[in-house]
Amino acid sequence: MTNTILGIAGSLRKQSFNRRLLVAASHELPAGVRLAPWDGLAHVPPFDEDAEDGPEPEPIADLRAAITDADALLIATPEYNGSIPGQLKNALDWASRPYGAAVLTGKPVAVIGASPSERGAEWAQADLRRVLAVAGADVRAGELVVGEAFRRFDEHDRLLDHGSRQVLGALLAGLAGR
Repeated sequence: MTNTILGIAGSLRKQSFNRRLLVAASHELPAGVRLAPWDGLAHVPPFDEDAEDGPEPEPIADLRAAITDADALLIATPEYNGSIPGQLKNALDWASRPYGAAVLTGKPVAVIGASPSERGAEWAQADLRRVLAVAGADVRAGELVVGEAFRRFDEHDRLLDHGSRQVLGALLAGLAGR
């Protein structure tokens, strides 16, 4: 059973809707499960195969260790120009290496997203699921699309819509194996 879910927000902005969505997820966790946010995305250097031969950059070691130590991942992605933010894709490229022994291989992952648009990062979530599947992650079914995010959270970053909270709770329970 999952005890720790690593939460990664695909946005670098401190008060982004997707960081708030991870806080909302922390309100819906099953008993005995904790959400451990990882906040190192801004420090991940550009992926470079030549760098794989040298010493591992510290932010990459931190990312890989955080993924390894977690039982599962929850990624909250915004949508930039109809797809995944570049920095998030970059981090996943690092986490997908080395081929055959990557920290993403077999790791249970769920994808959620929030956006000010009505689509709620729907396209980015689809792209992110595809990238994760190609990288060998165990991408879990279920989605949470939070459109018009500017009106979907209360002052404690809890989702206002009861149905969305139920979907999020079920997604987290499934990710935790409960």
